[in-house]
Amino acid sequence: MKRIFLNMDNKLYPYNREAAYNYAKKWAFKRNPKYYNFENLGGDCTNFVSQVLHAGGCPMNNRKWTGWYYYSSYNRAPAWTGVEFLYNFLINNRERGPIGKISDINEIDIGDIIQLNFEEDDTFNHSLVVVRKEEPYAPENIYIATHTYDRFNYPLSNYLYEKIRYIHILGYKY
Repeated sequence: MKRIFLNMDNKLYPYNREAAYNYAKKWAFKRNPKYYNFENLGGDCTNFVSQVLHAGGCPMNNRKWTGWYYYSSYNRAPAWTGVEFLYNFLINNRERGPIGKISDINEIDIGDIIQLNFEEDDTFNHSLVVVRKEEPYAPENIYIATHTYDRFNYPLSNYLYEKIRYIHILGYKY
C-alpha cells in the first residue's frame, strides 16, 4: 500500500483583505520609507500593489527572476515592480507567495488587483488595488487605490483604457 503524505506547505492561507485595505489607505498619498519610490523609473503602481499584497499577509517568494520579493531597489524580483511580471507571477504561482486567478468584475473583492492597458497593444501598463465595491458591479461602482498618479477611493470609471483585467487573490502559500 502506498502512503500519501499531505504537504502542509501546500495549504492556501487566507489573504487579509482588511490589512491590505488599511495599508492602501495609509500609503496611497505618501511613500513607505521601507520601499524605494519607482515613480521616476517607469512608475510606482506595481510596487505599491505588491506592498499591499505583502501587508495582506502574502509572504515573499525568493525564487530568482521568477519569484516575488523586495529587499532593496537593486535586490528585487521583476514581479515586485513590473505590471506584466506581477500578472504572470500571480496567475502561475503554485509555491510560496500570493496566488491569483483571472476573474471578472463580479468576482473581485477588496484587496484584489486590476490591471489596465492604455494602448492598442497587448501590454498592460498600470496596476490598481480595489478598495471599495458597490452593487451593481460596474466600473463606476469599483473604487481603487494606486501610486504614480496617487489615488484612493477613486472610481475605476474615471480611467480611459483599451483593455482591463481583474485578478482575484485566492490566498497565499508558505
